[in-house]
Amino acid sequence: MFNVTTIESGYFMADGGAMFGAIPKRAWSRKYVCTDDNLCSLAMRCVLAVSSDGKRKVLIDLGMGDKHLSQANYYQPYDLLNIADALDSHGYHSNDITDVVLTHLHFDHCGYATLKDVNGDVIPSFPNANYWLSGQQWRNILSPNRLEQDAIFADNILPIQEAGLLHLIDEDTMLYDGFRLRLFDGHSVGQLVVYIEGKDGVIVFPGDLIPTSAHVSLEWISAYDLCALTSLAEKQRFLEEAESNNYMLIYYHDARVVKSKVKKINDNYKATDLHYS
Repeated sequence: MFNVTTIESGYFMADGGAMFGAIPKRAWSRKYVCTDDNLCSLAMRCVLAVSSDGKRKVLIDLGMGDKHLSQANYYQPYDLLNIADALDSHGYHSNDITDVVLTHLHFDHCGYATLKDVNGDVIPSFPNANYWLSGQQWRNILSPNRLEQDAIFADNILPIQEAGLLHLIDEDTMLYDGFRLRLFDGHSVGQLVVYIEGKDGVIVFPGDLIPTSAHVSLEWISAYDLCALTSLAEKQRFLEEAESNNYMLIYYHDARVVKSKVKKINDNYKATDLHYS
Protein backbone atom coordinates (compact mmCIF):
# COMPACT_ATOMS: atom_id res chain seq x y z
CA MET A 1 0.00 0.00 0.00
CA PHE A 2 1.17 3.53 -0.81
CA ASN A 3 0.46 7.05 0.38
CA VAL A 4 -0.02 9.33 -2.63
CA THR A 5 0.72 13.07 -2.79
CA THR A 6 0.43 15.33 -5.84
CA ILE A 7 3.09 17.89 -6.73
CA GLU A 8 2.17 20.87 -8.92
CA SER A 9 5.37 21.38 -10.92
CA GLY A 10 4.06 24.28 -13.01
CA TYR A 11 1.81 25.27 -15.88
CA PHE A 12 1.94 26.11 -19.57
CA MET A 13 -0.42 27.35 -22.26
CA ALA A 14 -1.59 25.13 -25.11
CA ASP A 15 -3.92 25.77 -28.00
CA GLY A 16 -7.43 24.55 -27.22
CA GLY A 17 -7.94 23.23 -30.72
CA ALA A 18 -4.84 21.09 -30.39
CA MET A 19 -5.82 19.84 -26.94
CA PHE A 20 -9.34 18.82 -27.96
CA GLY A 21 -8.78 17.84 -31.58
CA ALA A 22 -11.99 17.42 -33.60
CA ILE A 23 -14.26 18.61 -30.76
CA PRO A 24 -15.74 22.07 -31.61
CA LYS A 25 -14.73 24.94 -29.37
CA ARG A 26 -18.35 25.65 -28.42
CA ALA A 27 -18.41 22.16 -26.86
CA TRP A 28 -15.02 21.93 -25.19
CA SER A 29 -15.01 25.52 -23.91
CA ARG A 30 -17.99 24.63 -21.71
CA LYS A 31 -15.77 22.09 -19.94
CA TYR A 32 -12.36 23.78 -20.08
CA VAL A 33 -11.61 27.49 -19.77
CA CYS A 34 -9.54 29.28 -22.40
CA THR A 35 -8.26 32.81 -23.04
CA ASP A 36 -9.41 35.10 -25.85
CA ASP A 37 -6.48 33.71 -27.84
CA ASN A 38 -7.88 30.18 -27.51
CA LEU A 39 -5.14 29.14 -25.07
CA CYS A 40 -5.78 26.68 -22.23
CA SER A 41 -3.74 26.62 -19.04
CA LEU A 42 -2.42 23.11 -18.47
CA ALA A 43 -0.96 21.74 -15.26
CA MET A 44 2.05 19.46 -14.91
CA ARG A 45 0.87 17.48 -11.89
CA CYS A 46 3.40 14.92 -10.68
CA VAL A 47 2.91 12.25 -8.03
CA LEU A 48 4.96 11.18 -5.02
CA ALA A 49 4.00 7.68 -3.86
CA VAL A 50 5.54 6.43 -0.60
CA SER A 51 5.06 2.83 0.51
CA SER A 52 3.51 2.31 3.93
CA ASP A 53 6.78 0.84 5.22
CA GLY A 54 8.71 3.84 3.88
CA LYS A 55 11.07 1.72 1.79
CA ARG A 56 9.87 2.90 -1.63
CA LYS A 57 9.63 6.58 -2.51
CA VAL A 58 8.46 6.86 -6.10
CA LEU A 59 8.05 9.91 -8.32
CA ILE A 60 5.76 9.69 -11.35
CA ASP A 61 6.52 12.16 -14.15
CA LEU A 62 8.65 15.23 -13.56
CA GLY A 63 7.28 18.30 -15.27
CA MET A 64 9.03 20.53 -17.79
CA GLY A 65 12.19 21.34 -15.88
CA ASP A 66 14.30 24.39 -16.63
CA LYS A 67 16.92 23.13 -19.12
CA HIS A 68 14.90 23.87 -22.29
CA LEU A 69 12.90 26.98 -21.47
CA SER A 70 14.04 28.80 -24.61
CA GLN A 71 12.82 25.94 -26.81
CA ALA A 72 9.54 25.77 -24.86
CA ASN A 73 8.80 29.51 -24.71
CA TYR A 74 6.03 29.09 -27.31
CA TYR A 75 4.04 27.38 -24.53
CA GLN A 76 4.53 30.28 -22.09
CA PRO A 77 5.46 28.17 -19.04
CA TYR A 78 4.81 29.78 -15.66
CA ASP A 79 4.93 29.07 -11.91
CA LEU A 80 7.51 26.33 -12.47
CA LEU A 81 8.51 24.48 -9.30
CA ASN A 82 11.74 22.54 -8.94
CA ILE A 83 10.84 19.01 -7.90
CA ALA A 84 13.73 18.97 -5.40
CA ASP A 85 12.23 22.01 -3.65
CA ALA A 86 8.83 20.33 -3.62
CA LEU A 87 10.34 17.25 -2.00
CA ASP A 88 11.88 19.41 0.73
CA SER A 89 8.44 20.71 1.62
CA HIS A 90 7.33 17.09 2.12
CA GLY A 91 10.33 16.21 4.28
CA TYR A 92 12.36 14.35 1.63
CA HIS A 93 15.59 14.90 -0.29
CA SER A 94 16.36 14.04 -3.91
CA ASN A 95 18.69 11.32 -2.63
CA ASP A 96 15.75 9.64 -0.85
CA ILE A 97 13.90 8.84 -4.06
CA THR A 98 14.14 5.12 -4.86
CA ASP A 99 12.24 5.08 -8.16
CA VAL A 100 11.14 7.40 -10.95
CA VAL A 101 8.45 6.37 -13.45
CA LEU A 102 8.34 8.33 -16.71
CA THR A 103 5.06 7.73 -18.51
CA HIS A 104 6.66 8.92 -21.77
CA LEU A 105 9.41 11.24 -22.97
CA HIS A 106 7.60 14.38 -24.13
CA PHE A 107 9.44 17.33 -22.61
CA ASP A 108 6.57 18.40 -20.32
CA HIS A 109 6.67 15.05 -18.51
CA CYS A 110 10.37 14.40 -17.91
CA GLY A 111 12.23 17.72 -17.74
CA TYR A 112 13.35 17.36 -14.12
CA ALA A 113 14.63 13.83 -14.73
CA THR A 114 18.06 15.39 -15.20
CA LEU A 115 19.76 18.62 -14.16
CA LYS A 116 22.90 20.61 -14.82
CA ASP A 117 25.58 20.34 -12.14
CA VAL A 118 27.98 23.12 -11.13
CA ASN A 119 30.18 22.30 -14.13
CA GLY A 120 27.27 22.50 -16.56
CA ASP A 121 27.19 18.75 -17.11
CA VAL A 122 23.75 17.11 -17.29
CA ILE A 123 23.32 14.40 -14.65
CA PRO A 124 20.40 12.39 -13.16
CA SER A 125 18.38 14.46 -10.70
CA PHE A 126 17.78 11.45 -8.44
CA PRO A 127 21.10 9.59 -8.20
CA ASN A 128 19.82 6.73 -6.03
CA ALA A 129 16.70 6.02 -8.07
CA ASN A 130 15.83 3.38 -10.60
CA TYR A 131 14.24 5.14 -13.58
CA TRP A 132 11.46 3.17 -15.29
CA LEU A 133 10.46 3.73 -18.91
CA SER A 134 8.90 1.60 -21.63
CA GLY A 135 11.24 -0.01 -24.12
CA GLN A 136 9.16 1.46 -26.94
CA GLN A 137 9.76 4.98 -25.62
CA TRP A 138 13.49 4.34 -25.37
CA ARG A 139 13.67 3.01 -28.92
CA ASN A 140 11.60 5.95 -30.11
CA ILE A 141 14.05 8.50 -28.72
CA LEU A 142 16.93 6.81 -30.53
CA SER A 143 15.11 7.51 -33.81
CA PRO A 144 12.22 9.88 -33.12
CA ASN A 145 9.40 10.15 -35.64
CA ARG A 146 8.70 13.46 -37.35
CA LEU A 147 5.58 14.20 -35.28
CA GLU A 148 7.39 13.89 -31.93
CA GLN A 149 10.94 14.97 -32.64
CA ASP A 150 10.37 18.56 -31.47
CA ALA A 151 8.81 17.35 -28.20
CA ILE A 152 11.75 15.14 -27.16
CA PHE A 153 15.08 16.28 -25.73
CA ALA A 154 17.76 13.61 -25.50
CA ASP A 155 19.45 15.09 -22.42
CA ASN A 156 16.31 14.39 -20.39
CA ILE A 157 17.08 10.66 -20.60
CA LEU A 158 20.49 9.80 -22.09
CA PRO A 159 22.47 10.76 -18.93
CA ILE A 160 20.23 8.37 -16.97
CA GLN A 161 21.00 5.51 -19.34
CA GLU A 162 24.71 6.36 -19.26
CA ALA A 163 24.63 6.27 -15.44
CA GLY A 164 23.16 2.76 -15.50
CA LEU A 165 19.93 3.88 -13.83
CA LEU A 166 17.49 3.26 -16.68
CA HIS A 167 15.25 0.18 -16.64
CA LEU A 168 12.94 -0.67 -19.54
CA ILE A 169 9.42 -2.12 -19.36
CA ASP A 170 8.21 -4.16 -22.34
CA GLU A 171 5.09 -5.70 -20.80
CA ASP A 172 2.62 -4.96 -18.03
CA THR A 173 4.61 -5.27 -14.80
CA MET A 174 3.92 -5.43 -11.06
CA LEU A 175 6.87 -3.29 -10.05
CA TYR A 176 6.24 -3.61 -6.31
CA ASP A 177 3.42 -4.98 -4.21
CA GLY A 178 0.61 -2.50 -4.77
CA PHE A 179 2.37 -0.66 -7.60
CA ARG A 180 1.77 -1.72 -11.20
CA LEU A 181 2.81 -0.38 -14.62
CA ARG A 182 0.76 -1.03 -17.76
CA LEU A 183 1.28 -0.10 -21.41
CA PHE A 184 -1.18 1.96 -23.46
CA ASP A 185 -0.62 3.28 -26.98
CA GLY A 186 -2.27 6.10 -28.94
CA HIS A 187 -0.87 9.34 -27.59
CA SER A 188 2.63 7.96 -28.01
CA VAL A 189 4.00 4.45 -28.36
CA GLY A 190 4.37 2.54 -25.13
CA GLN A 191 3.01 5.11 -22.69
CA LEU A 192 3.01 3.81 -19.12
CA VAL A 193 -0.09 4.07 -16.95
CA VAL A 194 0.52 3.67 -13.22
CA TYR A 195 -1.81 1.80 -10.82
CA ILE A 196 -1.26 2.39 -7.10
CA GLU A 197 -2.99 0.69 -4.20
CA GLY A 198 -3.87 3.30 -1.61
CA LYS A 199 -5.73 3.12 1.67
CA ASP A 200 -9.03 4.03 -0.01
CA GLY A 201 -8.66 1.91 -3.14
CA VAL A 202 -6.73 1.97 -6.40
CA ILE A 203 -5.40 5.30 -7.67
CA VAL A 204 -4.46 5.50 -11.35
CA PHE A 205 -2.17 7.99 -13.07
CA PRO A 206 -3.20 7.80 -16.76
CA GLY A 207 -0.81 10.49 -18.00
CA ASP A 208 -1.70 11.65 -21.50
CA LEU A 209 -4.01 8.71 -22.15
CA ILE A 210 -6.58 10.96 -20.40
CA PRO A 211 -4.83 14.31 -19.82
CA THR A 212 -7.78 16.20 -18.28
CA SER A 213 -11.15 15.30 -16.82
CA ALA A 214 -12.77 16.68 -19.99
CA HIS A 215 -10.97 14.01 -22.01
CA VAL A 216 -12.82 11.22 -20.21
CA SER A 217 -15.42 11.32 -23.00
CA LEU A 218 -14.27 8.72 -25.51
CA GLU A 219 -14.20 10.91 -28.63
CA TRP A 220 -12.44 13.81 -26.89
CA ILE A 221 -8.96 13.06 -28.19
CA SER A 222 -6.08 15.51 -28.40
CA ALA A 223 -4.59 16.38 -31.77
CA TYR A 224 -1.23 15.75 -30.11
CA ASP A 225 -2.06 12.02 -30.08
CA LEU A 226 -0.19 10.09 -32.76
CA CYS A 227 -3.16 7.86 -33.62
CA ALA A 228 -6.71 8.91 -32.73
CA LEU A 229 -8.26 5.51 -33.41
CA THR A 230 -5.71 3.77 -31.21
CA SER A 231 -6.30 6.34 -28.46
CA LEU A 232 -10.03 5.72 -28.72
CA ALA A 233 -9.64 1.95 -28.36
CA GLU A 234 -7.13 2.29 -25.51
CA LYS A 235 -9.32 4.79 -23.64
CA GLN A 236 -12.29 2.48 -23.92
CA ARG A 237 -10.24 -0.46 -22.66
CA PHE A 238 -9.03 1.61 -19.72
CA LEU A 239 -12.32 3.31 -18.82
CA GLU A 240 -14.33 0.08 -18.77
CA GLU A 241 -11.94 -1.21 -16.14
CA ALA A 242 -11.74 2.11 -14.28
CA GLU A 243 -15.51 2.30 -13.84
CA SER A 244 -16.03 -1.33 -12.90
CA ASN A 245 -13.24 -1.17 -10.29
CA ASN A 246 -14.09 2.32 -8.98
CA TYR A 247 -10.58 3.67 -9.64
CA MET A 248 -9.62 7.22 -8.72
CA LEU A 249 -7.83 8.97 -11.60
CA ILE A 250 -5.22 11.70 -11.10
CA TYR A 251 -5.02 14.07 -14.09
CA TYR A 252 -1.61 15.32 -15.12
CA HIS A 253 -2.75 18.29 -17.21
CA ASP A 254 -6.06 19.44 -15.72
CA ALA A 255 -5.47 22.87 -14.17
CA ARG A 256 -8.63 22.69 -12.03
CA VAL A 257 -9.61 19.06 -11.46
CA VAL A 258 -6.93 17.11 -9.62
CA LYS A 259 -8.68 13.76 -9.58
CA SER A 260 -12.01 12.05 -10.16
CA LYS A 261 -13.74 8.75 -10.69
CA VAL A 262 -15.58 7.87 -13.89
CA LYS A 263 -19.10 6.73 -14.66
CA LYS A 264 -20.55 5.12 -17.77
CA ILE A 265 -23.62 6.87 -19.17
CA ASN A 266 -25.22 5.08 -22.12
CA ASP A 267 -22.25 4.28 -24.40
CA ASN A 268 -19.85 6.94 -23.10
CA TYR A 269 -18.13 8.08 -19.90
CA LYS A 270 -17.97 11.18 -17.73
CA ALA A 271 -15.86 12.27 -14.79
CA THR A 272 -17.61 12.13 -11.40
CA ASP A 273 -16.69 12.79 -7.77
CA LEU A 274 -14.42 15.64 -8.88
CA HIS A 275 -11.68 16.95 -6.56
CA TYR A 276 -10.53 20.47 -7.37
CA SER A 277 -7.15 22.16 -6.89
